[in-house]
Amino acid sequence: MKHSRLFLEIAFLLFCYVPRAQAQLDGAPNPAGEPPKMLLLVHRDFKSGKEGERQKLEAAMSRACGHLKVPNSWIDLESITGFPEALSFDPFDSFAHVGSAFTEWAQIYATHPELARLQEQIKALVSSERTIIAARRDDLGYRPLSIDLSKARFLRVLEVRLLPGHQRDFDESFRMLGEAYEKIKANMPWVVYQVNVGMPSPTFLVFVPMRALEQNDDLLSWRRALREAEGDEAAARMEHIAREAYQSTESNLYFISPETSHVSKEFADGDREFWSPKPSAASKPAPRKDTETKPDQ
Repeated sequence: MKHSRLFLEIAFLLFCYVPRAQAQLDGAPNPAGEPPKMLLLVHRDFKSGKEGERQKLEAAMSRACGHLKVPNSWIDLESITGFPEALSFDPFDSFAHVGSAFTEWAQIYATHPELARLQEQIKALVSSERTIIAARRDDLGYRPLSIDLSKARFLRVLEVRLLPGHQRDFDESFRMLGEAYEKIKANMPWVVYQVNVGMPSPTFLVFVPMRALEQNDDLLSWRRALREAEGDEAAARMEHIAREAYQSTESNLYFISPETSHVSKEFADGDREFWSPKPSAASKPAPRKDTETKPDQ
């Protein structure tokens, strides 16, 4: 019974907040906010009691990189659920892009020792780290190219680990799920990435951007809506795949931290108030009468 519900759990994780999903799509999509072709994800746990220090150092790194030409950007995700961690969401175009970025960073650290010191200070606070590279699968997502990450405030990340030899089953089930979303015209896109290196294979990651956490409140009648859209035969097939093919699933929520992220100007233009807020002008204190300068006698 536990495994027979795996697919329904996945459908719930993705579908539960469809009614308010329009909130994240307000305004014209920003082309620079399109999900990247390749992702480098860095999961990091930090030493107990060092979170505040880590955030200050990473904010300083972000500010410093804002004055330099660096080879890539990153979005800092902070966990809301699951174990406390930071997840760095680094967009790339290809493995060649990843390789050239590593080379350029080495040169930047050599010519800017203050950045190298900041990086070493951050690394000293890390208790564990895992790096993953994953490629976008447009054939499995639901309207992935309509996503505008620059307008997101939160990300729900669904991790699906499959048993060996069942990748085609996963592909089939998520294509059927995408077709069901199209039938009900759900206004809530999601993008699928297939892990290439860094985790046991096959593993898939599904990213659902959100504008607000309240989008999770609108459960309504999602089960019946999906059932009707899928049809009994397709629903039974997807449940069978979940039972036979899925080793485990885990879903977690993250909030986006703009202060510790580094994004391009074009990306930030999608929501300038969030990514590059103007500092509030400090109010000047009124002069005290008893300290006013008196004329010389």
